[in-house]
Amino acid sequence: MKASDFGIILGVIGIVAMLVIPLPTWLLDFLLILNLCISLTILLIAMNTTETLQFSVFPSLLLLTTLYRLALNVSSTRLILGNNGQAGNVIAAFGSFVIGANPVVGFIVFMILAIIQFIVITKGAERVAEVAARFTLDAMPGKQMSIDADLNAGMITESEARGRRKAVEQSADFYGAMDGASKFVKGDAIASIIIVAVNIIGGFIIGAMKGNANLTATLNQYTLLSVGDGLVSQIPALLISTATGIIVTRAASESNLSHEVLRQISAYPKMFYIVAGTIVLLGLFTPIPLWKVLPIAILLIFAGYRINSSQLVKSKQELETVQQQKQADVRNPESVTTLTHVDPIEFEFGYALIPLADVAQGGDLLDRVIMIRRQIALEYGLVVPVIRIRDNIQIRPNEYVIKIRGNQVARGELLLDHYLSMSPGVEDQTITGIVTIEPAFGLPALWISEAMREKAEFAGYTVVDPPSVVATHLTEVIKKHAHELLGRQETKSLIDSLRTNYASLVDEIMPAMFSIGEVQKVLVNLLKERVSIRDLVTILETMADYQSYTKDPELLTEYVRAALGRQISAQYKTTDETMKVITLSPHLEKLMMENIQNSDQGAYLTLDPKISQQIYQSLSEQVQSVSASGAMPVLLTSPSVRMHMRRLIERVLPDVAVLSYNEIDSNVEVSSGGVVSV
Repeated sequence: MKASDFGIILGVIGIVAMLVIPLPTWLLDFLLILNLCISLTILLIAMNTTETLQFSVFPSLLLLTTLYRLALNVSSTRLILGNNGQAGNVIAAFGSFVIGANPVVGFIVFMILAIIQFIVITKGAERVAEVAARFTLDAMPGKQMSIDADLNAGMITESEARGRRKAVEQSADFYGAMDGASKFVKGDAIASIIIVAVNIIGGFIIGAMKGNANLTATLNQYTLLSVGDGLVSQIPALLISTATGIIVTRAASESNLSHEVLRQISAYPKMFYIVAGTIVLLGLFTPIPLWKVLPIAILLIFAGYRINSSQLVKSKQELETVQQQKQADVRNPESVTTLTHVDPIEFEFGYALIPLADVAQGGDLLDRVIMIRRQIALEYGLVVPVIRIRDNIQIRPNEYVIKIRGNQVARGELLLDHYLSMSPGVEDQTITGIVTIEPAFGLPALWISEAMREKAEFAGYTVVDPPSVVATHLTEVIKKHAHELLGRQETKSLIDSLRTNYASLVDEIMPAMFSIGEVQKVLVNLLKERVSIRDLVTILETMADYQSYTKDPELLTEYVRAALGRQISAQYKTTDETMKVITLSPHLEKLMMENIQNSDQGAYLTLDPKISQQIYQSLSEQVQSVSASGAMPVLLTSPSVRMHMRRLIERVLPDVAVLSYNEIDSNVEVSSGGVVSV
């Protein structure tokens, strides 16, 4: 512990000791002056903070100062009543000099101060603290979502987002603490009134018990001392109460209270002229002498003129500064360098679709993007980079474009005042609308009006609102191009996060067995066929098991797929644990195995183009047959052929999953849906 820590602890122990140990008058005078200094310091600090969290220790400090002030009251009461009215110079000064040696005036002044503190400042601060605590807690989810939206839009970094989240939590804790701490100030005001009354009554009783003949003088003496004690305690308490009110009513700003008051009041210089004219009219049409109001009016007119002139000069300087900055940015060579940056994912939309992303107009696109990133992370184990969302006046108003690495990969068109409806298979001629194509899966659809929506849903049509259309399309595009979003840097981030719980595994593999690039190639191969890489532990352990046999990423991918067989089978099996598959004829498998050539760049398939065309045609027929039965088309091959078959058909039939026998879980029942032959 530091010396300052011991100082705080000793101070608290000293406050507790004051409650039971009598103090000499000179020490009490010193502590009373110190109390006034502490209260004034706290008030000035509260006025100069720009945010409440800059003085987050205030609730605890409020408790300590209240306890300190009450301990002083106990010590002063002990001296007033037990030391023949000798309570030190400070209390005597407040009792004689401040209130003019008149106990009635002093008591009235004390009561006014107590009423101001208790009824006005403390009551208002308590209510503001209570409401602020409730509103801050209610606003926490919205603030968290706003931070996530800013992070997703690329407006802030991860570290800035963590800082903002921490600030939101601290703000809620602060206002919650202030809601309770304000009760200390309220109780202190009540205690001050009671203590003064007790001192007066107690002093009168003590004087009477001692047989003092002049009871009036005794009452005056004890009243002066009691009121002086009350004032010397009430003034610091009033300062603390004012600081409490300033803290709880202080909104976040860029500067301290004094600067903000002057800046915001001087923002309307014309109002000074109106006030000056009103004051002059009071001097002309009321008994108030004109010579008394005229100097104030002249001062207001002069202040308004000076403020208006300074604002014009400042506006001109700011305009010149902006122009100079623009010219400097154009000449700055770094301004060209920043243009070379390419965002991983971009979503651009026409001006008619701005309400999708504008929260003020009810748009929830940013929230949907956050959910998309979470969904991809859960399904594929991939952390999707920040999606850059911006409007683009160069595309059509109702159109949007999705780009990957700066290249357009998808586009679509929306009608915000319509709904997209897709037929269940049986067309209803009464459902009319604008013919279109569903952008995510290329299905025929209609844009229908709000009035037609209920009728379409009753007819069995799938009806989707425009934001859901965009979200679905964006999700499918990310899934399709997930392998393009996983680079070496993203792979390193995944491995670093895995190191937290599997340090031994990562340390053994990286970099002794594999480099980041080699792991990245295997993960890319998996994502290219929509295999989740979330089980990164199994992937790395399988690569480590087979690294002594091969370093070829393609072969390692096949070993990893076999290890992930249960996961892969779960993607394509039906609810009744069955899988309808298309197989290759023995003759075709033998033909493909005979045409696999090995080279320094790896193995590749060399087939006659006519045979390849026959394979495409036969497989297309079988896929259509399986799809017509409602099952998902899956092509099942031997492990040695799977990789080459996938390469062969990925451009012609990219949506057909190609699995090997090693990837089928033993619990899955396989049924034949057709045979591909040539």
